[in-house]
Amino acid sequence: MKALTLETYGGPEVVQLRLDVPKPQVTAGHVLVKVACAGINFMDVHTRQGKYAKSVTYPVRLPCTLGMEGAGVVVAVGEGVSHLAPGDRVAWCISWGAFAEYASVPAARVAQIPNAIGFDQAAAAMFQGCTAHYLIEDVARLQAGNSCLIHAASGSIGQLLVQMARRLGATVFTTGSSTEKCAIALQRGADHAWPYDGFAERVLQVTQGRGVDVVFDSVGKATLRESFSACRTRGVIVNYGNVSGSITDLDPMELGEAGSLFLTRPRLNDHMADGPTVQRRANAVFAAMLEGSLTVDIEGHYTLEEVQQVHARIEARQQIGKAVVWLDRELH
Repeated sequence: MKALTLETYGGPEVVQLRLDVPKPQVTAGHVLVKVACAGINFMDVHTRQGKYAKSVTYPVRLPCTLGMEGAGVVVAVGEGVSHLAPGDRVAWCISWGAFAEYASVPAARVAQIPNAIGFDQAAAAMFQGCTAHYLIEDVARLQAGNSCLIHAASGSIGQLLVQMARRLGATVFTTGSSTEKCAIALQRGADHAWPYDGFAERVLQVTQGRGVDVVFDSVGKATLRESFSACRTRGVIVNYGNVSGSITDLDPMELGEAGSLFLTRPRLNDHMADGPTVQRRANAVFAAMLEGSLTVDIEGHYTLEEVQQVHARIEARQQIGKAVVWLDRELH
């Protein structure tokens, strides 16, 4: 079968398009899926760069087939799988192998998708949607009347966080690296959108010195310490990414000095522990999409041959919306 494989870490050039990869065999606890569409995101880039080479949370190792989220139709089920059957329309994330015509996926990672949700929508929404859902619902426990600051709000997850926070009735402050990116945050429902320079001071001015209840920080080194200043006493800092680099010299005393803050660095894997949890998160995301309160933009549809170009744009910070790869347009 056709697949995008990785045998060594490096730049986009190390990704190989192969036409002779053996079709996966269905095993116990897994389902075999004919892939219709796969999502492209930063985790694919991080996999290629080797950032998960020693990860315990995401134990993907070389050689591997890229693509950690997808959607398609179940064609076979393994021993011990009773809640899924051939013909089911499904989507999944954080299970590698989606950039291929067929993928063997742990049944506990799979969610059934409504008929009204297209395979490209499901592939685009699964990882970012479930990530935004657990950050809002489980980590921040955001409620009506709360306030939050969302960095990089024009990014795929940032846009979903803005929409979900507004849907709950929270006040949403955002940052962006350009006027255009700030405008995207405002279009998604943010109350305020500012450049990064001086964002903590701006937040304190608007909140009369109190600060926000929660900060969602995916930027890391360039913003994290200033995020402390923008947060209220006993507030929550959710550091779920580090695109500007990691802070390696943080003294926990700083959290006390900043107002007895709670700092967490969560990962989706620990919040997708079993099949019912995966289905519950997917149901919430898909329901919001169908009712029109959650929009997941697809920046473009690509072929496997074009994935290297998309990776290069992601690394150059030129890719804002979500991209997907079509594997089989004939599936319904």
